[in-house]
Amino acid sequence: MEKSLSHTVKALMADPKGLLAADESTKSCCKRFDALKITCDEESRRQWRQLLCMSPNINRYISGVILYDETIRQSVDGGMTFAEALQQNGVIPGIKVDKGLLEMDNFAPQTITEGLDGLAERLKEYHNMGARFTKWRSAFQIADGSPSLSVIRANLMVMARYAGMAQTAGMVPIVEPEVLYEGDHSIDTAARTTGEVLKVLFEMLELLKVDLSGLILKTSMVLAGTQNTMSTPQEVADYTLKVLNKSVPRAVGGIVFLSGGQSPEQASANLNAIGQSGHQPWPITYSFSRAVQDPVMKLWKGKAINTKKAQTKFIQLLAQNSAARNGEYTS
Repeated sequence: MEKSLSHTVKALMADPKGLLAADESTKSCCKRFDALKITCDEESRRQWRQLLCMSPNINRYISGVILYDETIRQSVDGGMTFAEALQQNGVIPGIKVDKGLLEMDNFAPQTITEGLDGLAERLKEYHNMGARFTKWRSAFQIADGSPSLSVIRANLMVMARYAGMAQTAGMVPIVEPEVLYEGDHSIDTAARTTGEVLKVLFEMLELLKVDLSGLILKTSMVLAGTQNTMSTPQEVADYTLKVLNKSVPRAVGGIVFLSGGQSPEQASANLNAIGQSGHQPWPITYSFSRAVQDPVMKLWKGKAINTKKAQTKFIQLLAQNSAARNGEYTS
């Protein structure tokens, strides 16, 4: 089991590839569609995710795709399931397994992630559908008194339980304790909060004897809040790597960055600065959603006639970030 998990981790972290996060909930996807006046129904969402997953040459830049429950149950044109089509193209199918955020009793508006109920059965089903890795996200907002240590501990104990269950089911867990960018906080506050969150996460994972080599950390880059002065790429690289080297055990199989609302240019520039900072104890790459999808969706507009040019733009953005992973991106 440990060998197969570490094998999957190595394949997911293969240079120069990244992971595509295509696991938005129906509500989140519809919000983006509505803003562009795209009809949001099951078929339009299938067409959008097919555009992404079936883009020509995606396997040059993407090692794995995180799917949503709706999508893993759907098929691409021609009849193969999304998981089968990805596998045939040398891309590993993955699946988001948490059930989203709810306000935590006695700590609102702070949230806790739901989804442990029935998880073992769902993991078996997803494995049978072809998924070989999974993802679970918690979110921490920086504000006065937030995130509290109680909320951090509660979320990350749940996350560690998920990680152990995923490994038992033969799938690599991606753990995503996202520190949100929204706010007026400084980069120093972001660094302190990210460090606190990661410290507790790995305490919980160790407590539950999760195999760190068969696990991937998906984390925020460390940068000042959206209502503060924008951090420079060099600042982001320096602060991010300092926090990771202090907080993340060397045994972890790999680290992937979320884009978290950064613009496509900002996300690539920051990733590039990290890539230029030299060798790190773990392989590091990207797992972006909006930073590689927003410009593509604006080109597509829900119309089949725009599919080819949208896919061309998508592959350009993936190539840009695969170069940035190694510090070789030039804007």
